[in-house]
Amino acid sequence: MIITLISAVAQFAVSVNYNMVDYLPKDSPSMQAMDLMKEEFDEPVENARVMIRDVSVTEALNYKEELEAINGVSSVMWLDDIVDLKVPLQMANEDTVESYYENDSALYSIHIQEGFEVEATDKIYELIGKENAVAGEAVNTATSQKMAGSESMYAGALLVPIIILILVLSTNSWMEPVFFLTAIGVSVVINLGTNIFIGEVSFVTQSVSPILQLAVSLDYAIFLLHSFSDYRKEISNPKEAMQLAMKRSFPAIIASASTTFFGFTALTFMDFGIGADLGLNLLKGILLSFISVMVFLPALTVMFYHWIDRTKHRQFVPDFKNIGKRVMKFRIPVLVLVLLLIVPAFLAQNNTTFIYGTGEHPENTRAGQDVAAIQEEFGKNMPMVLLVSKGDRAKEEELVQDLEDLPNVSSVLSYVNMVSSAIPPDYLDQSLTEQFYSDDYARITLYTETDAEGEKAFSLIEQVQDTVDSYYKETHLLGESVTLYDMKNIVQDDNKLVNWLTIITVTIVLLITFRSISIPIVLLLTIQASVWINLAFPYFMDTPLVYVGYLLISTIQLAATVDYAILFTENYNNLRKEMPAMEAIKKTIDDKIFAIFVSASILSSVGFILWITSTNPIVASIGLLLGRGALLAFLMVAIVLPALLVVLDWIIEKTTWKANFFKGK
Repeated sequence: MIITLISAVAQFAVSVNYNMVDYLPKDSPSMQAMDLMKEEFDEPVENARVMIRDVSVTEALNYKEELEAINGVSSVMWLDDIVDLKVPLQMANEDTVESYYENDSALYSIHIQEGFEVEATDKIYELIGKENAVAGEAVNTATSQKMAGSESMYAGALLVPIIILILVLSTNSWMEPVFFLTAIGVSVVINLGTNIFIGEVSFVTQSVSPILQLAVSLDYAIFLLHSFSDYRKEISNPKEAMQLAMKRSFPAIIASASTTFFGFTALTFMDFGIGADLGLNLLKGILLSFISVMVFLPALTVMFYHWIDRTKHRQFVPDFKNIGKRVMKFRIPVLVLVLLLIVPAFLAQNNTTFIYGTGEHPENTRAGQDVAAIQEEFGKNMPMVLLVSKGDRAKEEELVQDLEDLPNVSSVLSYVNMVSSAIPPDYLDQSLTEQFYSDDYARITLYTETDAEGEKAFSLIEQVQDTVDSYYKETHLLGESVTLYDMKNIVQDDNKLVNWLTIITVTIVLLITFRSISIPIVLLLTIQASVWINLAFPYFMDTPLVYVGYLLISTIQLAATVDYAILFTENYNNLRKEMPAMEAIKKTIDDKIFAIFVSASILSSVGFILWITSTNPIVASIGLLLGRGALLAFLMVAIVLPALLVVLDWIIEKTTWKANFFKGK
């Protein structure tokens, strides 16, 4: 309790990082380009756009000054930086003017410093009012930051009563759910507090990890207290009953914790830092939950067991008698149906349309409405910065002309087309040239008519890179689109690694637990089929899926729900030593289906509540996949796994060490 109190205070000192770019590997091309540009140029790449309606040129210039004065805004670019406003606008290049000023609306390109996103965007909102708009990377970061804390509290406030209700229905004492939640709640708080030694966690970890830890490890406490209740009926001494309960439930708890632990270990091998950050946090959480259940919960229960005795209530849920008999009637049609679904599901989940960033803001939010308003007035305008070797202005001019001819490039900003290739930069004041040239590099800015990501955006990046490579040996490209392009390549490689590591580590745990070659295959096939079906939904519904959510859930769903299959199969194996396969499977379904349903309904509730409460597309995506995945895993374990165990009974017996299956009829 002392450690818990210290951790409860320490968690407020842990900083949360809301910028996904920071989690790219340092050696990725866009990160190297970003570091180089910070060294070479003072003026950063824009990360937000501000639109102000119904203003004259003079009023627009006044607004520019006010935007520049906001703390955290390091640069503001507008029409006066590109053309001489002393000359009538009708004489300037029409396309250039319309990029910054159209229909009496002014559009500013601004850069907000890292760490000032919330403060600066709040001041911008205050300055421009509700009728104007601001959008961009910095706004996305600020929105995530504002929502994460309040949404986590909201999710928790909805979730805890639901979990208590599920636990009350599944136990015979009003106090047992309190003991469950206290044991796991203590480990969650300690996990949050010990993040102070890590120093910083990602917004995904902060939003998902505590709730996921609670849902995944609550089973451990349920296993222990159910065993304790059973022994209390036989032994009067609570301390002795607890010792026996710990001994009996330890194999199930260690097997359950191990599969989850090793599954989450796979996440730590990701190059993309958010996966590693979440993986490390969940690993720590599972370990702390295990220690809490095996050390803290027994002590708590033995000290206050009389509270459980005094708060006994009747069983609210009737026994599941004969449900096994009904389930097994449909074993062949169920197996045929699943076999028909597996291949299309596997192919579909490989062909889903993915989003690699944070995704779009919902239309009912200010951020979502502002993006739509700016695009309606000025169209899409995604900046991309190119750094090439300085020196050959003729080559630079040819390159700029080729870049301007590329599809979806609306304009190119460089020294050779904004000033002149004929005028040496040394002849001009440094204030005119510093945005285009450093000592070693020339900077060219492209404005593209694409979204931040997608087939068009990524195809254009490849075209730009090919064009530049035909002129220069050393090139560096950066911008939001380029960052997301790198993210796509990195997380796709991560996906293969993480999936294989998860499957291999979970297989090893299952091999040791069941001492069988066939059982791990049967269990993994059952759960993996539920993962494929879950991830195929977006394809058939024609909705894009946030890739980080896809990557994490393919690991989390397997690691978290294989426990159901372990509990079920362990019980079946024990009964199979005493009776024929069909009787053993029917009794296992009758005995264990409710316990598995309780666990699955808690995990599913966690997922759906994250989906409902979060406006962050990544967190919401993880929530929806987790909620749906837990239900699918339950159905597969309750309906498909029994059919597989019975149909493959003779293979399992032959491939299991010391199976000792019952030989009678």
